[in-house]
Amino acid sequence: MADSQAVASLRTGSVLLCLCALFLFSALDATAKHLSAFLAVPLLVWARYLVHLLIMVLTILPGQGRGIILTRRPWLMGLRGVTLAGVTLLGQLALYTLPLAETTALIFVAPLLVALLAGPLLGEQVRSRTWLATVAGFAGVLLIARPGGNLAATGVACALGAALCYAAYQILTRKLVATEPPMRLLFYTALLGTLVMSPVVPVFWDGRLPSFGQGLLVVSLGVYGGLGHLLLIRAFRETPASLLSPLLYIQLVWATLLGWLVFDHLPDLPAIGGMLIIGGSGLSLAIGRPR
Repeated sequence: MADSQAVASLRTGSVLLCLCALFLFSALDATAKHLSAFLAVPLLVWARYLVHLLIMVLTILPGQGRGIILTRRPWLMGLRGVTLAGVTLLGQLALYTLPLAETTALIFVAPLLVALLAGPLLGEQVRSRTWLATVAGFAGVLLIARPGGNLAATGVACALGAALCYAAYQILTRKLVATEPPMRLLFYTALLGTLVMSPVVPVFWDGRLPSFGQGLLVVSLGVYGGLGHLLLIRAFRETPASLLSPLLYIQLVWATLLGWLVFDHLPDLPAIGGMLIIGGSGLSLAIGRPR
């Protein structure tokens, strides 16, 4: 009895950690969207990864030592880091022109792409329900980015590009988790994101420094991202992924709420329908995934 209560308590804690992580990711997107009116998006992406890297160097690296850096699969680790940087850059470019909730929903077609690509790339069986969920998910995309709607085509293209990069990132993560510990994976995302985005700084920075308040918000991007990933790693370490994966779609709720509170935007009815279809399609795959 005591063991079952302990397991239930542990899983409740993991659910709370997961929900907090998803809120932090939505807060990161909302903050980046606000800052993009004052600062170039590539600079925001660079700052997000630089702060994340500094946090890990100061807090995680001393305890991990060389173990957090040494890897037997440097090329895959590097490619994984580049794909996540692509997710962040394209996602924030999409947020520059699109509302928060719609952008989040479009990027959430990534799990559907993973389900399809897992067949040829990972050798997993692609079932008929996967095809049906994917077709339904892209029908949801058409409802959000429907012809005659008020969403910018370039923003939609960036969001779908971010979804494709995110799918590649997830597939590479599946390939690496067997040999690479979570903290090493997290460290390399911060390191590669910083290295990839550093060359753009001289191109987009005109020498002006952000105000004190803007500077705090810029630093918060790295805090939101780094802390969110740490909480998510902790949650999935303590609880089976099959129980937590469906919760990831709560981020759509957080994004809609923050889009309303911060930017006074609510999706119209067709967009809400598209978001529900995308979320439902992804949920059908997450719930039906073997433990």
